[in-house]
Amino acid sequence: MELKSRPKTTTTKNKRVGRGYGSGKGGHTSGRGTKGQNARTKVAIWFEGGQLALIRRLPKTRGKGRFKPLKPSPVIINLKDLKAFPKGALVDLESLVKAGVVRREEAQLFGVKLLGDGDVKQALTVKVPVSKHAKEKITKAGGKLE
Repeated sequence: MELKSRPKTTTTKNKRVGRGYGSGKGGHTSGRGTKGQNARTKVAIWFEGGQLALIRRLPKTRGKGRFKPLKPSPVIINLKDLKAFPKGALVDLESLVKAGVVRREEAQLFGVKLLGDGDVKQALTVKVPVSKHAKEKITKAGGKLE
């Protein structure tokens, strides 16, 4: 039976910066180079070299009530997205999800609105909110709105 030896690992101590020549990293400059602002102290990450800071250049609109909450807008679909539906088909939330036109989560959360981009050739029964332009095109093709 053969004994497995443990792998050899080396542990090197970290170089202690700024502790003299014996520390293993530099001498009196401690790896910071010579002279200048960065050699003497740490500079804040937002410091811009003396020019007027970004936070002071922006208008003073800070704190509570700064951002208005976004209103959820409905998922937009167009008439050209309804090409897959056969003549006389019912177009509602479920059929749109089944056809892969919209995702169920988005449709239930925000709703759906049908806009008039494109043409519709077949007569469809539509049960979703519709724009004025889309309404004209659907009725012109012989479809119904409910």
